[in-house]
Amino acid sequence: MTRVAVIGNAGGGKSTMARALAAAHQLPYHEVDVFQWWPGWVPAPEDDVRAHIKEILRQDAWVLDGFGPWDTIEERFERADTVILVDHPLWVHYWWAAERQIACATGERVGGPEGCPLAPMTERLFELMWTIHHEVRPKLLELVERQRGAKTIYEIQSPEVLNRFVAEHCSARER
Repeated sequence: MTRVAVIGNAGGGKSTMARALAAAHQLPYHEVDVFQWWPGWVPAPEDDVRAHIKEILRQDAWVLDGFGPWDTIEERFERADTVILVDHPLWVHYWWAAERQIACATGERVGGPEGCPLAPMTERLFELMWTIHHEVRPKLLELVERQRGAKTIYEIQSPEVLNRFVAEHCSARER
């Protein structure tokens, strides 16, 4: 596990898990949202996002977490030796995202790109989550299926499975 693509809908715990996985395996961690958004939720130019992702993919080791342009998802799946899809039932993603949004509204900083306050984006986030689940997820499942047999695939489909994955793969013990 040296080149790990982590993807899934918002609010599923993927970034927290991906950071812990990277730390446990001493791999560089990269979050697509950090370079996909400029302060104030201004989208970075797509060509810049692609270039940034391509630079990461040229490295020998990485954990790359998030979406970005679709062609970069396909490319990172090709380059990865491990693909982790966080795909809880939609209500779990909504529940956990709501908890995060509430924490942000009360002043707690819970991830996300710098200069991009999460609380004001709640409605947009929930609409995006619906779109990802109903429109993007089927394509993503197909892409994951095409990698089966060629890559190590982890499909995390419940909080319990996520907790087991974290316990087995994200501890700081010697690897």
